[in-house]
Amino acid sequence: MHDTVIDKVYIDGEFVTPHGTELFDLHNPATGKVIGQVRLADEVDVETAVAAAQRALPAWSATSKEDRIDALRRLQAAVEAHRDELLEAITVEYGAPVRNTYMVDTPAGAFADMIKTLEEFDFTRTIGRATVELAPVGVAGLITPWNSDAFLISDKFATALAAGCTVVVKPSELSATQTNVITQALHEAGLPKGVLNIVTGRGDVVGSAITRHPDVAKISFTGSTATGKVIAREAVDTLKRLTLELGGKSPSIILDDADLEEAVTGALMAGFVNSGQACVAGTRILVPESRQDEVLSLIKKKVEEEFRPGDPRDPATAIGPMVSEQQWERVQGYIHRGVADGARVIAGGPGHPDGLEGYFVRPTVFADVTNDMTIAREEIFGPVLSVITYRDDDHAVEIANDTTYGLHAYVFSADPERARRIASRLEAGRVSINGGYEPLSPFGGFKQSGIGREYGVFGLEGFLEPRSVMV
Repeated sequence: MHDTVIDKVYIDGEFVTPHGTELFDLHNPATGKVIGQVRLADEVDVETAVAAAQRALPAWSATSKEDRIDALRRLQAAVEAHRDELLEAITVEYGAPVRNTYMVDTPAGAFADMIKTLEEFDFTRTIGRATVELAPVGVAGLITPWNSDAFLISDKFATALAAGCTVVVKPSELSATQTNVITQALHEAGLPKGVLNIVTGRGDVVGSAITRHPDVAKISFTGSTATGKVIAREAVDTLKRLTLELGGKSPSIILDDADLEEAVTGALMAGFVNSGQACVAGTRILVPESRQDEVLSLIKKKVEEEFRPGDPRDPATAIGPMVSEQQWERVQGYIHRGVADGARVIAGGPGHPDGLEGYFVRPTVFADVTNDMTIAREEIFGPVLSVITYRDDDHAVEIANDTTYGLHAYVFSADPERARRIASRLEAGRVSINGGYEPLSPFGGFKQSGIGREYGVFGLEGFLEPRSVMV
């Protein structure tokens, strides 16, 4: 028996029955049981949604900065009012441990951060004898993944809205319950009709229709590098502007002067963030040859004691289940591949954790990994980490940069200046030193981790076109 059927999409300011008729099962990943269904949108719904966004664009793009800030404040308040519902949806549908409160606080935070950015932003600049006007790019297609549904919808929408764009959002079908909560909240903020449209559907149907649509001027996508390449190919016929935040294989470099207790904890937190289902996860832990034994001993102890999988509602649980059976099987495949390639399991391993069903993976750490192994090169998107040794700082940087990705990196050191010198040599869009974080700083990747940047001023400028007026 299905508990709920989500049978509405959000177009032109209203919850409407989609033209699409496919029903998609929703699961509780902690049990594997079906908890509901979502009716998926199709290409006809995309046409309707884009038309609504196009109608709303002239009026919204002409709004003042003050009008947009007022709208963002209403959106922030509406999202905050639904925090408890969102927590329940994330826990049941995604299996996120309840201790991961950032997953319910960051959606409202996205609106707060964009308010701060917009307050200090100037849409007109003078360059020589020219006045440069920063104009909204037009209708934006926002395509979001399942691993941080409410935040990524909120963040992309907040940025596009601040720029004066109207939007069509395509969230993942795996996150329909969370999308339903966040859509209700955003609706309650009372925006003009057509400014926001949300059509849940399959990527190869709804996503592709948005990417190919001639009236969509920009795509902002978060997801895998493989899908990002498909989007880039589909977008080229209409020369859409693109922001692509894609995969990662981020290094966590523990320097030889680091406090190992703190550094190992920090590296494991970076590696196991969001149960390992995170593009920024520090999945390659680089350690000095001279301290390998100490590090491995600490990792084994901490994984067993501090990073336990279990019931997402238990505050002691650090690692939740994978989002789906398909994702569980994918991660298992990589664990088996690591063993076959000669890496040594020092924590975890294949199979389910004792006493747990659903889509749980044993948090796994491999030693004796070389950077050419599959587990060190491909994004696994689960709680599977590789420990790789290096000789000196230059060797650490060489290994860290020897990847097709370049999204994030982590450096742990007792000497911040030394860590900063290392950070400046890393091919990564963001580098965190000893856990440092700044949400307004630009986020995005070097190399095959993407194109463009999100968050703050850089994110806002990604939804704007400069127009030079010369007298």
